Amino acid sequence: MSQKNIIIIGNGVAGVTAARHIRKLSTHKITIISAETPHFFSRTALMYIYMGHMRYEDTKPYADDFWTKNKIDLLFARVENVAVSDNILLLEGGQKMPYDVLILATGSTPNPLRGVAGQELSGVQGLYSFQDLEKLEKSSKTATKAVIAGGGLIGIELAEMLHSRHIPVSFLVRENSYWANVLPLEESEIINQHIRAHGIDLQLSSEISEILGNEKGEAKAVRTAKGDVIEAQIVGLTAGVSPNIAWLKTNDIERQRGILVDNYLRTNVPNIYAIGDCAELRQAENGRRNIEAIWYTARMMGETVAYNICQPQTPIKYSPRLWFNSAKFFDIEYQVYGHVPPAMQPDENTDSLFWADKSGQKSIRLVFERATEKVVGFNLLGVRYRHEICEKWILSGATLAEVLPHLGLANFDPEFSAQHEAELCKIYEQKTGKKVVLKTKRGLSAVLRFLGVVKS
Repeated sequence: MSQKNIIIIGNGVAGVTAARHIRKLSTHKITIISAETPHFFSRTALMYIYMGHMRYEDTKPYADDFWTKNKIDLLFARVENVAVSDNILLLEGGQKMPYDVLILATGSTPNPLRGVAGQELSGVQGLYSFQDLEKLEKSSKTATKAVIAGGGLIGIELAEMLHSRHIPVSFLVRENSYWANVLPLEESEIINQHIRAHGIDLQLSSEISEILGNEKGEAKAVRTAKGDVIEAQIVGLTAGVSPNIAWLKTNDIERQRGILVDNYLRTNVPNIYAIGDCAELRQAENGRRNIEAIWYTARMMGETVAYNICQPQTPIKYSPRLWFNSAKFFDIEYQVYGHVPPAMQPDENTDSLFWADKSGQKSIRLVFERATEKVVGFNLLGVRYRHEICEKWILSGATLAEVLPHLGLANFDPEFSAQHEAELCKIYEQKTGKKVVLKTKRGLSAVLRFLGVVKS
């Protein structure tokens, strides 16, 4: 295999995973370029740096000498464009860098609020990059009130961060319930109550129409669409993210919302690939989105592209299999596996079994096809289920009759914590009149037998 000069733009999980696996498979020259930070860090840990739980150096998964030891060059610089016909990167300041293979892994950028004046004011920002964290630290020193516009995971993380600094927060969500485009109605209402229980001023069916500034160009308040004026020296814009491709000026690389790639993660240019949040699949697998700004899909794309560059004779398709995600809403952990229709997009072909405890801290939902009773999704708040078990049931087409008696296998909570699978089975019995006998409780030995790791 002839040695190639491979350049990766972006040092997030997608780009770094690609570099690591290319190094495992080859002796190619590898350079990672980033204008955000000199070293790879865990982006999901930004909130913990701000809250004082971690230091920046604690968020770096690899020691600083890891890159030299593995012969991966790091360049802290900004790429301004790609000269595709010449295989050259154009860097800020006029520097040019040639490449044989280029991997675009430039991540996401926060969405602006459409038609809202004042977004250029100091104190108005998203929460995605390390620079965003630095801006927030600066604004927090003098802020006495904050407004967050837009629901979702980044919005609630920012609310928790500001709350930890005792900065009062008004959380404006355009929908009539928090994250209703993702969560079913009952789970969304649980989180509504949980947000308010933490002292956050959650305002549903509310959005910003204008951000007001003072004579110094700093945010001082927001005006809502209803005409209310809310004081705010920090205005968090958390209405989702979009692929970070505005920097790319060339028309030679095809793109729509993101950089278009096939199922092998190849762009229309033979030696250029795109992975992670900035990539848009031309044809996503059934049930998956063309753009998925998720940590684990970025990692899988990095592994796939590394193999395809190093083993071009036998390329493999990017295949993320079953959809899953996890998050944390203040004190409540969240997990989802498979297909779970949100409140805003009900699915008439599915039904579900739903249980919630009286404390408003835990819930379990099993989604199944009405016609066949095949289980197609799990949605969990405050209860942890094993990925491998849920995936096996869903991908094998297991029915409620097969899943419910062994539901304890999925439970991954600590040994002495309460289990709630029996309560869900009672709901099924009341709904159908069919008796369910729980046969299997949680336990590693039972899990390993079920997965076929060890024999019975």
